Amino acid sequence: SMMHPLAQKDIQHIWHPFTQMEEWCKEEPVVITSGQGTMLRDQYGRSYLDANASIWTNLHGHRHPLLNQAIVRHLGKISHSSALGLANEPASLLAEALIRAANPSRLFGKRGASCANSKLKKVFYSDDGSTALETALKMAYEHARRSGVSGKPRFLSVKNGYHGDTVGAVSLGQVPLFHRAFGSLLFGTDKVMSPYCYRCPFNRARPERSEARFSRRCQWECVDGFEQKLEQACKRGRPHAGWVVEPVVQGVAGMVVQPQGWLQRVARLARQASIPLIADEVMTGFGRTGPLFASHGEGVQPDFLCVAKGMTGGYLPMAATLVTDTIYQSFLGSHSSGKTFYHGHSYTGNQLGASVSLASLKLLQQGESNWLRRKAITRNLSAGLQSLWAIPQVGDIRQAGTVVGVELVQNWQTRKPWDASLRIGARVCQAMAARGVLTRPIGDVIVLMPPYCATPDQIDTMITVLQQAIVEVMAR
Repeated sequence: SMMHPLAQKDIQHIWHPFTQMEEWCKEEPVVITSGQGTMLRDQYGRSYLDANASIWTNLHGHRHPLLNQAIVRHLGKISHSSALGLANEPASLLAEALIRAANPSRLFGKRGASCANSKLKKVFYSDDGSTALETALKMAYEHARRSGVSGKPRFLSVKNGYHGDTVGAVSLGQVPLFHRAFGSLLFGTDKVMSPYCYRCPFNRARPERSEARFSRRCQWECVDGFEQKLEQACKRGRPHAGWVVEPVVQGVAGMVVQPQGWLQRVARLARQASIPLIADEVMTGFGRTGPLFASHGEGVQPDFLCVAKGMTGGYLPMAATLVTDTIYQSFLGSHSSGKTFYHGHSYTGNQLGASVSLASLKLLQQGESNWLRRKAITRNLSAGLQSLWAIPQVGDIRQAGTVVGVELVQNWQTRKPWDASLRIGARVCQAMAARGVLTRPIGDVIVLMPPYCATPDQIDTMITVLQQAIVEVMAR
């Protein structure tokens, strides 16, 4: 059978991310030609449900009239002008809206005493999650040196943390599979344990198949190690320049959902040690886990808030790093002081990206994608997923708001993982695609993260198809 010409061109010319290209070239890829709402269409006119929101980016669905309109309206004015030496309208309006959204008074009024000095004040624009982290990293590094914290500041991050693929972001990350190859390019980072309850080494809860899957004997042992790390660093006279964390859910670690209270505990320790908290909300931002920003759901206000992916509603590459006044002040001085932040991008503050981000934020705050809609999706997912417990190879089902990870194991009683060479997760996703549902696994964790416009029927379909695909692959 002849391959579609578009698929042929792809195979001839494109090198795909995180893809073994030798295998990619063996079969015809799905070429997406259009989309509408939760649906995607391919080169043969087949339609699919976008069950992971185009890798965690699309919030309100494809071709949303208000988002399209925002871009078209600004195209009538201008598409891009430089942020080096010039200001522009949508970037200024968006910065104001982001700062307002990132400092919710109801959260940090009375209760947030620990956050009093940590109001986010300034926005630095870039174009991707990894560049948002790269920005925070350079700012925190310089800030630590200038405030005399340390001559060679180090960073602290969480085991299996993932913060992007530029060299600085890879150094912050702790995913050996992705990062081993680049070892000698990177700077060293201290790591703390991930609160991966399903595989907790301290609290060997029996894997019962009920709501009470984890015994509540948790003594927060995973937090003790963090305290020790901080003390060691202070003793060595090398306190940390920043502590980097994905709040509430560690994405690439396998949608590892942190137990409630974990983030608050570690944030308190960071505050006590005067270490800036860098929240990587590239995936969790803009309502994915419930609140507009995941950190806020835990009552934590970071010193750096890094956002990207969903910021533009999944329409255009754009990112932002929000910082406190304290950080900003350490870069102020005369021209000759050398204190300027020497960093930026050609497309910093891009007008089209800023326009669509503003429209997206409006939809989240008052439109049909607001928290009531997200709450309904959260409930629909939660109710539907219960049926998966009947499958013996479903080890864990993790959910935070509209984010779901289903971990597949050889046997739920032993929690024994599959051999990676079997590519169980990838095969389940292939079987799902054959049934018209697109998502991508993280190892053997299957991800569901629907756009906020997904209907209850569409969510049921995603779960039913996931169930059929697991059963089919296990039967083989």
